[in-house]
Amino acid sequence: MAKSSGENGPRASAARGSLSGTRESLAPGPDAATADELSSLGSDSEANGFAERRIDKFGFIVGSQGAEGALEEVPLEVLRQRESKWLDMLNNWDKWMAKKHKKIRLRCQKGIPPSLRGRAWQYLSGGKVKLQQNPGKFDELDMSPGDPKWLDVIERDLHRQFPFHEMFVSRGGHGQQDLFRVLKAYTLYRPEEGYCQAQAPIAAVLLMHMPAEQAFWCLVQICEKYLPGYYSEKLEAIQLDGEILFSLLQKVSPVAHKHLSQQKIDPLLYMTEWFMCAFARTLPWSSVLRVWDMFFCEGVKIIFRVGLVLLKHALGSPEKLKACQGQYETIERLRSLSPKIMEEAFLVQEVVELSVTERQIEREHLIQLRRWQETRGELQCHSSPRLHGAKAILEAEPGPWPTLQPSPSIRLPPDAPLPGSKGKSKPSKQVQKEQKEQRKQAKASGQPDKPTTTSQAKVVAAAGDACPPQDVPSKDPGHQDPAPQDSAPQDTAHHRSQESLTSQESEDTYL
Repeated sequence: MAKSSGENGPRASAARGSLSGTRESLAPGPDAATADELSSLGSDSEANGFAERRIDKFGFIVGSQGAEGALEEVPLEVLRQRESKWLDMLNNWDKWMAKKHKKIRLRCQKGIPPSLRGRAWQYLSGGKVKLQQNPGKFDELDMSPGDPKWLDVIERDLHRQFPFHEMFVSRGGHGQQDLFRVLKAYTLYRPEEGYCQAQAPIAAVLLMHMPAEQAFWCLVQICEKYLPGYYSEKLEAIQLDGEILFSLLQKVSPVAHKHLSQQKIDPLLYMTEWFMCAFARTLPWSSVLRVWDMFFCEGVKIIFRVGLVLLKHALGSPEKLKACQGQYETIERLRSLSPKIMEEAFLVQEVVELSVTERQIEREHLIQLRRWQETRGELQCHSSPRLHGAKAILEAEPGPWPTLQPSPSIRLPPDAPLPGSKGKSKPSKQVQKEQKEQRKQAKASGQPDKPTTTSQAKVVAAAGDACPPQDVPSKDPGHQDPAPQDSAPQDTAHHRSQESLTSQESEDTYL
């Protein structure tokens, strides 16, 4: 693979042909006569001789390691119902996060619909807000020259990321180009942290579900909010979490904990890749996606739970330990886990039912941090505190938050009936409230009660949208301070405009 120079990176190299070769171990390269024809194909897998191979619904070549594992098929009718519910949540995200976060968590546990997974991850992680708060930042980083030290390492890692996925099968293909852009941009965004090899599979998974700019901001959130310090030079955060995992294992599975203690197996020997790659290199792909759905919603607690479930079911009984008499056999058992315990339905159910909370994790964190300081001194990496999931991220950055709602493309008058509605439109609750207030005032002043006509109600509703609220006289004549009128007419008009036909943001849904 050609080494990159400055800002051009693999995109310029691909144009010169140095990155557009084939994977000889997978398929023979095209000859000169068919090179022009293949260059017009859009799919990287087609351009590399995979046109006749079958691709599964996740984009992996059928029969490859990533495509293995029993799939939990969701009936089409159920899937459509879930899509409808998720669309409602995403179109009213701030309201759902503020009032119905538990419902979001339950729906993440059931699995995010594939068509909306990328968009949901952006909203859950706060990457969508980061993008809106930093317009043009990714383009600026993308066009800037990177540090040659990091560019060289990144280029060497590109072809190692999911080589059997149609997006990354081609050297110099669009998948590898976008992966290079995202990783290079992060080294410029956080030059003190630079690049860690475990970031590449994380970024690759994100790119399978969203464009490069959105993937970059989701990667930023994972590195800074979900797993802070994981990718620092000394890897101190992952070492601390290894001790936390081992301590929690004593409560979850004493048998497995005792065996690992007797064999003197350090947690880093088996959990480093699990945690740093968020199990993207360990589990079957259907299980990876379900774990990530819950991880974006609930935070690192899910990563701990998955690790504990795997340890419990791999080493948690005397029968299973019969074949693990030494260190080598035990580590091999953890590196080649039984497909049964990694199966989607079984694993998700076990993870949901395992009672390991954020409070327990933070308590163990303080204990292990104190031991670290007593034996090794102060931590050299001073990362920001870990935030446990979407709600914690939202509460940590209370404002100014852009409203995460698509803008209506068709705005209807406040009194106009919605498309498809039957009969005459009824006055809004606020209009009825104003009519009642007017009748009370007229009765108090001795004036005859005059009914407000429907046309007058329409004028009131329209005026409430166009003009600021007017002061309403107080019932007490001796009271001089005017009471401000409720601003509900504007809220009502906004609610109606949200009920009008809306257009989905094309960049949000990435199929």
